[in-house]
Amino acid sequence: MQHRGPDDVGVESWGPATLGMRRLAIFDPGNGHQPMSTADGCFHLVFNGAIYNHRELREELSNAGVAFRTRCDTEVLLEAFARWGEACVTRLRGMFAFAIWDEREQALTLARDPFGIKPLYFHRAGQRLVFASEVNALLAGGVAPQIDAEAVAEFLAWFAVPAPRTIYRGVTSLLPGELARFENGEFTTKRMWRFPAATAERAARSQAEFTAELRARLEDSISAHTLADVPVGAFLSGGLDSSAVVGLMSRRSGQKLKTFSIGFEEAAFSEQKEAEESARHFGTEHTTRIITGREVAADLPKILGSLDQPTGDGINTYYVSETARRGGVTVALSGLGGDELFGGYPSFQDIPRLERWLPLWNALPGFARAPLLSRLRAGGARHRKLADLLAHARNRDELAALYRTVMPHSTLLSLLSGDAQQAVAAASPFHRALPELRGALAGRTTRETISAWELRTYMADLLLRDSDVMSMRHSLELRVPFVDRPLIEWLSAQPARFRYTPKQPKRALAGAIADLLPPAMHTRRKRGFTFPFGEWLRTELRPFLEETFSAASVGRSGLFSPAVVGTLWSDYVNGRDARQWSRVWGVAVLIDFVNRCGTKENAR
Repeated sequence: MQHRGPDDVGVESWGPATLGMRRLAIFDPGNGHQPMSTADGCFHLVFNGAIYNHRELREELSNAGVAFRTRCDTEVLLEAFARWGEACVTRLRGMFAFAIWDEREQALTLARDPFGIKPLYFHRAGQRLVFASEVNALLAGGVAPQIDAEAVAEFLAWFAVPAPRTIYRGVTSLLPGELARFENGEFTTKRMWRFPAATAERAARSQAEFTAELRARLEDSISAHTLADVPVGAFLSGGLDSSAVVGLMSRRSGQKLKTFSIGFEEAAFSEQKEAEESARHFGTEHTTRIITGREVAADLPKILGSLDQPTGDGINTYYVSETARRGGVTVALSGLGGDELFGGYPSFQDIPRLERWLPLWNALPGFARAPLLSRLRAGGARHRKLADLLAHARNRDELAALYRTVMPHSTLLSLLSGDAQQAVAAASPFHRALPELRGALAGRTTRETISAWELRTYMADLLLRDSDVMSMRHSLELRVPFVDRPLIEWLSAQPARFRYTPKQPKRALAGAIADLLPPAMHTRRKRGFTFPFGEWLRTELRPFLEETFSAASVGRSGLFSPAVVGTLWSDYVNGRDARQWSRVWGVAVLIDFVNRCGTKENAR
């Protein structure tokens, strides 16, 4: 865990409880040693993250008679819990995972922030509970690395294992916004925040009023997220989200802001030109790192070794985080969350379209639907995905719960061995958050529903998890000002028509910061950021793939079908499924991870 906290280490025990912590010092670096205890010795805390409203909470607690010894947010969190108990979680603005041992009640409390920015994993064995910010720490503590076949199937569906499951049997993730209590061997959980949160704040009456208030809210979030006693920088691509963050930061900073981006030799994929144009406009000290396929191939062992669970993404964050840390910053802000909040993904166009046609489809008799589904399944990847949606989804919620699947259910089952197929045959094709969100989003518009699903699933399960693992691998604290509880709660109270404009993704965000943007940004077309993997898989990364997809490698765990996985690879190499590089890469990462990190009992 040293990479997560190179600045300090602490381990202490109180009877049956032992708490340990590696610290990356952000606030009051000279103080804030953990575990931290209250003066009366009743409460003991370890904490990962940042509380952005710690100054306001400190003032409130000071007025109530609390005497503080440090200026760090850790002590504020500790004293807030001592005074307000579990309810303190609802008053925190920030990203956090923490554990507090109550000496008097002999009870442990665990909590995670509302959107899952910071991770928290645990393992229970009788009267014993172990927990950590990375799964690998639990394995080092004696937890057996037995791969969960159901988690493997879920990974193939989403290219991430949705919480609370992890890739290992017996290792569980606390859900976003969840609080747990471990006392007398009993483990209980409850949700402290649900999306969308109830709010009594007044909704805007016009687009102009909404835009002005959105600008003020964005400025407030940037102000909160730039608080630190160490150097703060930002990731800057050629897109709207990171430009909004950097533009707002530049207005506040008294010093020249440091920004960082990734570029490629392959011009069709590189946003180097756009990022550097934005950097010149904002007047930042900008660093562009050019990544090549040769470099990724050489770095692959250490990149894959950084993972505590497999992922189909994350390498971009690995490199830009490494570049930022080398560039002299300890904290970096990212534009992650803008697409989810303001309708930037294709899902905001595709799901409403499918929703309109779904009643007609559902009205067709089975004999009419069957040949249409067969034709779609015989087509390309988009047609196969459409077939999967039509075969399973009966309403808007189920469309949203399937939309982010990478592989249709039938396809992912075919990649598994017979024993593994039997283990997951009864599993639902829908994302496990369906019951939770179906109830929470009743009465919301379609695009509000999509936004909630993107925040709760794709962002939390994949983007935020990868961002944490890859940034902390380089001892960099990554902050996401769009993923801000006050901002999201305010947005949830606003009329959807002000927030989303069909066929004009993120118009509301662009309007709120229009005066900050480079002139070219107003006409620049959105394009997703991706590495040139489609080219690298056939060249520099091919030796890794050939080895990983060999029959011996695929069959080693007993979880996969060597014949079907081999066909996936040969279809890609021979051009029959040439556009599906992400599937090939994700499956390769999964097989490599299982072979390196699992045990011989995987197939059972």
